[in-house]
Amino acid sequence: MKLTLQLFKFCMACFACTWIAGVQAEEWRQWRGPERTGVVSNQNWPATLAAGELDSGWRVKLGAGYSGPLVTEDRVYVTETRGKKDEVVRALDRRTGEEVWAVDWAGSMAVPFFAAANGSWIRSTPTLDGNDLFVAGIRDVLVCLNAETGEVKWKVDFVKDTGSTLPSFGCVCSPLVDEGHVYMQAGGGFVKLDRTDGSIVWKAVGDGGGMFGSAFSSPVIATIAGVRQAVVQTRKQLCGVDLQSGKVLWSQDIEAFRGMNILTPTVIGNRVFTSSYGGGSFLFEVAGSVEDGFKVTQLWRNKLQAYMSSPVVIDGFVYLHLRNQRFACIDLETGKEAWITTPFGKYWSLIAAGDRILALDERGELLLIRANPEKFDLIDRREVSTKPTWAHVAVAGDQVFVRELEAIAVFNWKQAATASQSASSALK
Repeated sequence: MKLTLQLFKFCMACFACTWIAGVQAEEWRQWRGPERTGVVSNQNWPATLAAGELDSGWRVKLGAGYSGPLVTEDRVYVTETRGKKDEVVRALDRRTGEEVWAVDWAGSMAVPFFAAANGSWIRSTPTLDGNDLFVAGIRDVLVCLNAETGEVKWKVDFVKDTGSTLPSFGCVCSPLVDEGHVYMQAGGGFVKLDRTDGSIVWKAVGDGGGMFGSAFSSPVIATIAGVRQAVVQTRKQLCGVDLQSGKVLWSQDIEAFRGMNILTPTVIGNRVFTSSYGGGSFLFEVAGSVEDGFKVTQLWRNKLQAYMSSPVVIDGFVYLHLRNQRFACIDLETGKEAWITTPFGKYWSLIAAGDRILALDERGELLLIRANPEKFDLIDRREVSTKPTWAHVAVAGDQVFVRELEAIAVFNWKQAATASQSASSALK
């Protein structure tokens, strides 16, 4: 009897942990997922992408856009540019795809001719925190919406409010919310805003205005050398920034063609990985303290150049899509490439769960890959769209969300049962 009671308590504990983690796994609320790393936990993906494992759900037509979708338990939030004139945010019913509300504002611009192929439409992925939805428009604006109703709470126009120049490529950075504040690269620098009213608390590191103004990369927050800080990649530098004051704690120049430092920095302990178009791939180690100052040491550099795809790190290896359209595995300790593939498309968005990687190619192909430093281990591949798919793929529970150029498509896939789920089922 005692043993049975202990087993019951153990199984219930497993069930509770699975339920809590399951609620978190059911949502996708910001750029690159829960930790902005492209890595999700408590997901047990199916063995293939074949019909029966991955099935088409609803699909809703939209105006053009590159913003990744956000997903909650009952809503899907998407953005679009309509008629080369307005930016639109829509809340859709997650179950049916039906529109719950929509809000729009004037916002469009033409990017330089050499970038026109990548579109002149909204591209920043919004962030949802609590009931606040933060949306960055292409004309360097940040709008806070009530996620339930679509009501505009506040709007900041960085060009008008900071005197900066409208960035030639538009605003790209995805907002980061932390402890009552919003952080993003806008207004020709890195800014901290009060989330309640949008007032600017401070403006830090910047590379000027115009083409070399607001950067492409999105920030992360991490504890490095014992100090919790924002890690920011501007168009010229990789920096650690004090969250309270905006003071630059450390910085490292990053070589990049036309300032195309696009990747979100990847922090692993006291080390930071990044890769740039025209520069290479780098691993830096940061040591020191606020009192004595910090020192940045380059541990290695190799020739592999990323473009727009941020990597995932699994068991000491970096999996990275490159400027030359190939996919590579890099040993994080040595910087040596474990393998490199033949070319795919121009861009991949990557999500990892355990030893599996889900990659969405900009040509509309979804790939399921086993993370294997010995070889490129492609499990399955499937066309999910005939249109460009530059926006970041999202996975929430048993659904995959693909933002096509002019639509949002949902796919339902069969999640395998976890050990703890099996234990809870045995109690029934």
